[in-house]
Amino acid sequence: MRAVVQRVASASVSVDGNVISSISRGLMVLVGIGIDDTLADVETLTNKILNIRVFDANGTMWKSSVKDIAGEVLCVSQFTLMANTTKGNKPDFHRAMSSNASRELYATFLEKMRCLYVPDRIQDGQFGAMMNVSLTNEGPVTLTLDTRKFEYVSVSGKSSENGNKEARNKTANVASSRSASTVNPDPTDFEVDVS
Repeated sequence: MRAVVQRVASASVSVDGNVISSISRGLMVLVGIGIDDTLADVETLTNKILNIRVFDANGTMWKSSVKDIAGEVLCVSQFTLMANTTKGNKPDFHRAMSSNASRELYATFLEKMRCLYVPDRIQDGQFGAMMNVSLTNEGPVTLTLDTRKFEYVSVSGKSSENGNKEARNKTANVASSRSASTVNPDPTDFEVDVS
């Protein structure tokens, strides 16, 4: 799972010109779900979002989490975060989980966020809808989180070919160890989440 987390003074989501969700100070979170994401990814990402220290405390930067300041969180499902842009100019979304399966995992993600924090401080957009997102980024502070971040880190002291091979092996090992908690999409469902 991937997330773009922004520290905001305020944020809102509109559908068809109507504001459906809004928050005051807190975090605006765009969430992308990949084809092999599992409940383990939900666990990792929810804990990181709620505990990452991006707020100031007593004049010291990076001291407080959104929970520490009693802030709000606005989450929006965004499959485009899973785009592969390495070939050509057209984004490839084959790494994004199918719409039905991602709807289920995204709902689990929101439920977990609400269980770990104050439920009414977790807001969300409308899954699958064309949304307009407005925000006032405070700082600006914008971070990217990825539960599979080791796939992008080269191994120090080794050639990039060996590093890439080791990263692929780690990916395969993690994927096989997570298979028990995988949300399995219907194999005939090739629809892509367009939220």
